[in-house]
Amino acid sequence: MTTLLVSHLAFLDHQTPSGHPERADRIRVINDKLKGHRFEALLRDEAPEADQVMLERCHPSAYIQAIKESCPASGIARLDADTWLSSGSWEAMLRGAGAATHAVDQVMSGRVRNAFAAIRPPGHHAEQQTAMGFCFFNNAAIAARHAQAVHGIARVAIIDWDVHHGNGTQDIFWSDPSVLYVSTHEMPLYPGTGAADETGAFGTILNVPMQAGDGSEAFRAAFDDVVLPRLHEFRPDFLIISAGFDAHRDDPLGNLQLDEADFAWATRQLIALADIHAHARIVSVLEGGYDLQGLALSVAAHVEALMSGDVGARSTT
Repeated sequence: MTTLLVSHLAFLDHQTPSGHPERADRIRVINDKLKGHRFEALLRDEAPEADQVMLERCHPSAYIQAIKESCPASGIARLDADTWLSSGSWEAMLRGAGAATHAVDQVMSGRVRNAFAAIRPPGHHAEQQTAMGFCFFNNAAIAARHAQAVHGIARVAIIDWDVHHGNGTQDIFWSDPSVLYVSTHEMPLYPGTGAADETGAFGTILNVPMQAGDGSEAFRAAFDDVVLPRLHEFRPDFLIISAGFDAHRDDPLGNLQLDEADFAWATRQLIALADIHAHARIVSVLEGGYDLQGLALSVAAHVEALMSGDVGARSTT
């Protein structure tokens, strides 16, 4: 089995203002980077559109309709200070959620070992009824609910290493003991949530705040000492990665000092854990990452680690 890449040209049609960090070039540089010889073995699928049922597992129908009606027929429209819509945004949103659920389907079918969804707009700030922070529908949460509703998965773990806390994912699963949400993130930083004492109604929220300037040593220690032990305790049947790469040292929206080797290392640790508890089942969904070179290098390292399977999974280098 191999790794699946799910993406679509429609992600280029979600337009934001000139100078906005969440821009179509993010997908372009990823597509270009993953065309290299190292990635010839990748299977590649176009993202389908998610249907209403998939979205409604995480978002009320009235909210979904309101987002659809907010998309302008032409030009761009401002939803809040950070979050913009264009005429191509609705299809991009549907294909983003569709990419995540399609990836789950393909992993569960046994066609592939794991999958990476290269999508935009991102999703982890999208709460049940609130769009914010560039996000409209929570793709990782939708994937988790799909795995449970369609494939009968009992316990899903979502691991979020974006530099910003995934307040939306926390909101959706706050009172759900069947989903463990784990987040490493910089604090204080947007959106202001993610303190260590935010643990959810059943203790299935694990926030591991980091400080500006923290780098590889602090990140890897957080994984080794806190994240991985909690994941082993939870024994997930399926792993979803909210793969934001804005903790990269060159990213303009964060102040952590990670590089592509750190993301590859974390990926290998999760592969090893998934081999033990989850029949190797992992779906990774793109979140942030706004320095184009740092994003491209980090995605390449992450995908290459996914492609490696369990070969070297327990390496610490």
